Amino acid sequence: MLKEAMLYTGGEKCKCNVCAHKCLIAEGNVGVCGTRKNIGGKLHTLIYGSVSSVHADPVEKKPLYHFHPGSFVFSLGTVSCNFRCKHCQNWSISAFKPGEVPTTEMTPEEVISQARATHCEGIAFTYNEPTIWFEFTYDTFKAAKRSGLYTVYVTNGYMSEDALNEISPFLDAANVDVKAFSDDFYRKICNAKLRPVLDTCERMHEKGIHLEVTYLIIPKYNDSDEELRAFARWLVALDAETPVHFSRFYPTHLLTEVPPTPVSTLERAASIAKEEGLEFVYLGNVPGHEYENTYCPDCGELLVKRTGYYVKLRIKKPICSKCGRKINIKF
Repeated sequence: MLKEAMLYTGGEKCKCNVCAHKCLIAEGNVGVCGTRKNIGGKLHTLIYGSVSSVHADPVEKKPLYHFHPGSFVFSLGTVSCNFRCKHCQNWSISAFKPGEVPTTEMTPEEVISQARATHCEGIAFTYNEPTIWFEFTYDTFKAAKRSGLYTVYVTNGYMSEDALNEISPFLDAANVDVKAFSDDFYRKICNAKLRPVLDTCERMHEKGIHLEVTYLIIPKYNDSDEELRAFARWLVALDAETPVHFSRFYPTHLLTEVPPTPVSTLERAASIAKEEGLEFVYLGNVPGHEYENTYCPDCGELLVKRTGYYVKLRIKKPICSKCGRKINIKF
């Protein structure tokens, strides 16, 4: 659906200010994401309300382990992306442009209605990058807050400071995918840069948005001890209580020759993160592993038991039932 964009400077070359690419877009052209077009000196989004994917998901699938655990969140995606990740797990929608993938048109009010009908407690924009869908996510989140629903971004973190400032009053939680701790990786694998992603995480933390971070470990690409340690140190400096999810890679898209991540590599990453002081470390795509659970960092008490997306809460408020330590979980 065509709609005038937010956060741009018009003219012969429109400057888009939604993501960190800051594209300059000539008349009749689109930016890096392929979803924002200069029409007569005004920038328009081509995907307002265009939904490619929709599902009621456990919030743990995002993954968010410390935010409304055990709840369901109404999850939506559109098409395209502002990254070009060679290992994209959702390439069937992110690698295509508007018109190349079947979509259904929805209004923010219809999203809220369907969330209610499926007994969801919140709205999540996920599956592909929500920043490129900014106008629709903004309008939907405003409606969600009026309706008492929580709001979530699952994002690569490449949004501009202006975009975050605009949406932050209506954004409750985010999982940011820090794909590596190397500019070389971001340049070669994602066609992007690392620093804007870290800036977004730091700004979200400053604004009080609940933040969790995912790091997908790809063998021989971003799994060295040095890189994992540098990542952990950065996150500890931000907030040692930030939940981190080290996720297992499986061959996909343009990296089919790379084997799945050994579980031992994930366990090594978890050990490094805990050595550096991170208090809540999880492993993803390893069902049944003890690192799916939440333990008290002080006394080791089991607080939340997880098996896949099945969640058993052993606390009803964010305090350790054994030692009284305050736990960074939002109920």
